[in-house]
Amino acid sequence: MMKCLIIDDEPLARSIVAEYLQRHTEIEVVQECGDGFAGVKAIMQHQPDLIFLDIQMPKINGFEMLELVEQAPGVIFTTAFDEYALKAFEANAVDYLLKPFSQERFDAALKKWLEKRSINAAATKVTDLNEVPAKQPEEQQRIVVKAANDIRIIPVHDVLYLEAYDDYVKVHTNSGLFLKKKTMSYYERVLDPKQFVRVHRSYIIPLTQLTRIEPLEKDSHIALLKNGTRVPLSRTGYSKLRAVLGI
Repeated sequence: MMKCLIIDDEPLARSIVAEYLQRHTEIEVVQECGDGFAGVKAIMQHQPDLIFLDIQMPKINGFEMLELVEQAPGVIFTTAFDEYALKAFEANAVDYLLKPFSQERFDAALKKWLEKRSINAAATKVTDLNEVPAKQPEEQQRIVVKAANDIRIIPVHDVLYLEAYDDYVKVHTNSGLFLKKKTMSYYERVLDPKQFVRVHRSYIIPLTQLTRIEPLEKDSHIALLKNGTRVPLSRTGYSKLRAVLGI
């Protein structure tokens, strides 16, 4: 028996997917979830083979939810908004069902997943979202992190600086340090370049936290932040910072 989850904030939408699944007795619905927070916990608990996932949900959206999952199952997106289709397929989703969808369209998506699964189970997995650009405005204004069993939403204006850390990024805030499985290049592209500057291959700083730039030996410089952190500036980073500051 294959396991699936239905993650959607609309009860009617969840009931329609559950009804359509009744034709497919080889698939068991192990849980229905009304938001992304509950979805993350359910995936960790049940380790499903497949999830039906809405995109626009309260708290965190479907893409942000997937970023918090270590081993993502196969995903069929179900949404009322067609503007997210490109990002869904960039994330290697099995299919993208635009509400309202018919039983026949649903069956076709499920058939596609079953065929991929039989050929190569890895083909049904969602790709690493580290390099998939953010498409939703909220993803450019906040960073969603998992801390132990909690999920926290950090507004970008609370970020002190970002620091590279192996395959992760350290998000430094006044309330603590959080790890995010992203790349520095991702945040360099996503964050507002007028507010956030990559001053070194390992550091991105918000201009709101900058107090001054200090020279060091051999034409090198550091940035001094409000909390006392001294961030090294590469030559390229120093030039970028001067350009943004207009000096």
